[in-house]
Amino acid sequence: MKNTSFLALILCLFLVSFKDGEKKFPSLNVKSLDGKSFDFSKEFAKNKLTVVSYWATWCSPCKKELDAIKELYPNWQKDGIGMVAVTIDNAQQLNKVKPLLQQKKWPYQVISDVNSESLRNLGFQTIPQTFVVNQAGNIIYSHSGYNPGDEYELEKKLKSFLN
Repeated sequence: MKNTSFLALILCLFLVSFKDGEKKFPSLNVKSLDGKSFDFSKEFAKNKLTVVSYWATWCSPCKKELDAIKELYPNWQKDGIGMVAVTIDNAQQLNKVKPLLQQKKWPYQVISDVNSESLRNLGFQTIPQTFVVNQAGNIIYSHSGYNPGDEYELEKKLKSFLN
């Protein structure tokens, strides 16, 4: 009987977490690279959709993904799609981020999750990790890893969510 109650509780928690297949993007304590607090909910509210990509300076596939998206992003912006690139570089590695951004000239908002709060709250293990979030702050799509061409699959998904 105890197992049945426990399973029922787990099922209820799962159903509360995922409404209509969506999971709420958690409230996270992250900072812009100049040290200011960044509010994801405000970012989500101003875009039809927001792509949130987790990366690090030491992650080659992450940089390749962000380079590939850079080419597509201007058209996404025209459709009301925003982008936030969240570095999970630790405090020692964080000094490499600004020089890399100057070199890459990525047009995205870049913020830092130096304490890896996202990893704990969103429950992902590998990067790059990409989420698509709607205006209400619900995660409607996620993708882990990067292979050349994944950016076009992401673009197809984004267009399907806009229709």
